[in-house]
Amino acid sequence: MRALLSVHDKTGVVDLARGLAALGWDLVASSSTAAALRHAGLAVTDTAELTGYPAILGDRVKTLHPKVHGGLLADRSNPHHMAEMEQYGIDPIDLVVANLYPFSSDPSIELIDIGGPAMVRSAAKNHSHVGVVVDPADYGPVLDELRRAGGLSDDTRRRLAGKAFATTSSYDAAVTAWLEGAAPSGAMPNAGSGPADQPFPTTLEVTADRVDLALRYGENPHQRAALYRTRSVSPWWTAMTRHAGLDLSYLNLFDADAAWVIVHDIAGTVDDRPACVIVKHANPCGAAVADTLADAYRRALECDPRSAFGGIVALNRPIDTVTVERMVAGPQADVVIAPGYGDGVVEALVAKRKNTRLLEAPPPVPDPVHLRPITGGFLVQDPHHFASDPATWPVVTARPPTADQRADAALAFRICGWVRSNSVVLAHGGVAWGIGAGQQNRVEAGQIAAHKAAGRAAGGACASDAFYFPDGIDAAADAGVAVVVQPGGSVRDAEVIARADELGLAMLFTGERHFLH
Repeated sequence: MRALLSVHDKTGVVDLARGLAALGWDLVASSSTAAALRHAGLAVTDTAELTGYPAILGDRVKTLHPKVHGGLLADRSNPHHMAEMEQYGIDPIDLVVANLYPFSSDPSIELIDIGGPAMVRSAAKNHSHVGVVVDPADYGPVLDELRRAGGLSDDTRRRLAGKAFATTSSYDAAVTAWLEGAAPSGAMPNAGSGPADQPFPTTLEVTADRVDLALRYGENPHQRAALYRTRSVSPWWTAMTRHAGLDLSYLNLFDADAAWVIVHDIAGTVDDRPACVIVKHANPCGAAVADTLADAYRRALECDPRSAFGGIVALNRPIDTVTVERMVAGPQADVVIAPGYGDGVVEALVAKRKNTRLLEAPPPVPDPVHLRPITGGFLVQDPHHFASDPATWPVVTARPPTADQRADAALAFRICGWVRSNSVVLAHGGVAWGIGAGQQNRVEAGQIAAHKAAGRAAGGACASDAFYFPDGIDAAADAGVAVVVQPGGSVRDAEVIARADELGLAMLFTGERHFLH
């Protein structure tokens, strides 16, 4: 039995080779892998000895040879294949161990692997006779099966072949994305960071690997669920730690992602002060910034304590003892997510809320593009982001806002942009006191926001995710706000501005709409 080893990442390969040699396998390896094995005291044949040709063209050609690919592709049950093998002096190869140049780490022409994928595909095609291992995590199980059974089962070879083709497919997708002008992040185009007229690629390759994280169920208990990670990206949830609580469900992760993104976003608009966001069904039901984390939590909870029950609490600072005292006195949260937990905080939360998932995570990283599935395909767009600077928003009314009112407007509009449309947000003093979400018309969204604010936003700001009509201005005035912030752009803008002037309101135009569905 012969194994061909050619790996860029040499993690574990010496131990694997040592195990194969102990089982009587002959070892063949490409130049750098052969050197590593010889250094470990193993007998190995270099592919240059096998083929009769050294590595040439700056190592671009090493294994592209009939003595390699003939040994991999020969159908051992076909007499004509075996006769040709004997005619040309080609010996069969029974196992390939290979991993590819790390193209995504530093995309360049020289990191486009040719020989590696060719060997992997040859071995995977002929998996009826040849095993192929592309993941160091499989070294141990493969070696264990060889020791136990003397060979790999048909099921194992087929599983490994599937993994091999998935690897080469993902690799090709990353190269394709790079050649079409996008960063190879899961083979998705980086349109969000490019010029506005940069076209999306003609082919969109989306490759993702299932994450070994058990989800309890999908949106509802009768639905199964799984989590997949796109290649070459590092989302926050791959580095999270669950300190306590039940396994996560589909909606736990969906809502936690929303809360984690929003709390970091709004904190960045207010000089990175302590912030808290409480999310329920993908919408914030409470959001606040304050001088202390405990106050940020308290004020976010005061926005809508009824909706906060069973929600997601996200905080942008490690949770301290003062904050946790307020949290254990508050309503049950399904998930708490923070960058860290102080001494005794986890224990205090577990003692009161043993089922609450306590997550510790790094900051979120934006996706290069946003994909949404529809029947039979995807809608693709630039990711949701805020393009305008609040300091540049023009005042369109006779009365300008004060500095504090402009700050309220900036926070209200930021939060409004993260609320499912149609949305209206009333904010004052660093707190979103009223959030009206997901209504078919903006007037009712405003009515919900005003009802929830219950006068607490008086003197503050009203934000709308799209342009207002005069009836919306009337509702904002009834809520007692001092400034309205909206995108503008309606054919009735002049009428709306005139109505704001009649009511003594200040108004800012952002110039950008923020529908969110």
